Amino acid sequence: MQHPSPTLPLPLSERLGSSGQNAPAIKGTALSTANSFLMAGWQALREDFRIIFDRDPAAHHWLEVLCCYPGFHAIALYRLAHWLHSHRVAFIPRFISHLTRFFTGIEIHPGAEIGKGVFIDHGMGVVIGETAIVGDYCLIYQGVTLGGTGKETGKRHPTLGQHVVVGAGAKILGNIQVGDYARIGAGSIVLRAVPAHCTAVGVPGRNICRTNTQTCPLEHGQVPDVEAVAIRALLDRIETLEQQVQHLTQR
Repeated sequence: MQHPSPTLPLPLSERLGSSGQNAPAIKGTALSTANSFLMAGWQALREDFRIIFDRDPAAHHWLEVLCCYPGFHAIALYRLAHWLHSHRVAFIPRFISHLTRFFTGIEIHPGAEIGKGVFIDHGMGVVIGETAIVGDYCLIYQGVTLGGTGKETGKRHPTLGQHVVVGAGAKILGNIQVGDYARIGAGSIVLRAVPAHCTAVGVPGRNICRTNTQTCPLEHGQVPDVEAVAIRALLDRIETLEQQVQHLTQR
């Protein structure tokens, strides 16, 4: 009685069939994607690093910035987590975000979209939500929140244009637009859209349009005090009315 000869496994190319012929193309596409990511990531990180010297007068040496700036560390780790998140990798992007928050005090969801040249100054307490969009060359100070307003789904976090400055402790909540070169005063709570080249201050934030925000984006001392202006106007009005009453009573 003859035993049937054992069946040898087919070569990989035959088991894959037509897909085996496409293996080099698939490998080439993967390498091209990886190279594109590395190139884009390097260019973005280089701009993130360079902008620190333009924005922070305390930055004196490249090694100091590389080792001692948590905002730069958070942005660098975010870019890795965002790339993994965009390729639908589970768990790891959120875990990277969690570790980043533990070491830097800055929480950036991997799903957020952050442009190049973004500087998070000091950074402790900064929170950037999942659907937030931050344009190129924005400046974000400590304690800033780009958050939602409830349990809504879809686009629920703010969109910042380019060259936006957000002061310390400011909260921008909801799916609202902040235009290019806008400024958000420290401690403000912004619930409505801010046009380009305007400043929002107060609780809730009020828009005061300016034309000089492009030339002096860091001059927080020039941010107007809306309440003080209103009170001054009321006092001037009261003084004018008192003078009119005094003039009438003297007749």
